Amino acid sequence: MASSIPISQSQSFSSETHYKTPKIRNAFVTVSVSNPNLQAGFIRQKSSAPTCRRALKMPFKTVIISATTAEKPKKRYPGEAKGFVEEMRFVAMKLHTRDQSKEGEKEADTQPVGKWEPTIEGYLRFLVDSKLVYDTLEKIIEKAAHPWYAEFSNTCLERSEKLAKDLDWFKEQGHAIPEPSSPGISYAHYLNELSEKDPQAFICHFYNIYFAHSAGGRMIGKNVSEKILDKKELEFYKWDGDLRQLLQNVREKLNRVAENWSREEKDHCLEETEKSFKHSGEILRLILS
Repeated sequence: MASSIPISQSQSFSSETHYKTPKIRNAFVTVSVSNPNLQAGFIRQKSSAPTCRRALKMPFKTVIISATTAEKPKKRYPGEAKGFVEEMRFVAMKLHTRDQSKEGEKEADTQPVGKWEPTIEGYLRFLVDSKLVYDTLEKIIEKAAHPWYAEFSNTCLERSEKLAKDLDWFKEQGHAIPEPSSPGISYAHYLNELSEKDPQAFICHFYNIYFAHSAGGRMIGKNVSEKILDKKELEFYKWDGDLRQLLQNVREKLNRVAENWSREEKDHCLEETEKSFKHSGEILRLILS
């Protein structure tokens, strides 16, 4: 990973160093214009050194050109002042539809959640593929191919064990538990690849998976439970501890990690958001299969 070292643009000179230069009391640059097709210039100086003058033998106008330019203000990215997590949140919310969020800009391609007609079989496929994705995430964090992955170990946001309990409950009710399907297998494979070679992109998925489940994911779980599970609350939607505080703890860790990233690395992370939505959306749609 490339890194940059700040280099001072000004350096002090030794007091013993002297330069013999003429003392210039006044200097400016002029541009002489007699017509639109002809320009001439000269430097007029008052100094102790010999003066060089060159002028045109025709009427001209004198324009003084300033050599100073105002420094452009640094570009601010949406949410940047609050930390990088807020930048990720801003980009993610733009990919929601207007019925999902007032910040959403994307056109809806499915019915609102409230109008879904889920099935037990489809919901089980969703839970199985979700478990495969969370299993993959937790193993990646435990392995820590990049040292700072370890920052996100034991956050209490982990879902793998919770999902295992839910699937056991369905089995006890007489339901057959399916094998993972293409959307979950494909996403798990992609996450493993990213975690090794593209850590900034991987963190984008880590953030969106866990934080989306804690918000919109809970709403979807409640809706499905009311329609096909007699309002049973699955373990998938329960956390050990205060969820708001758990999320805040992870936000702070994500912001600390991103402080060491270049602007290019941050932008690369943000660009991965749409792929994260694509993979998660494919798994979510299994509920309706």
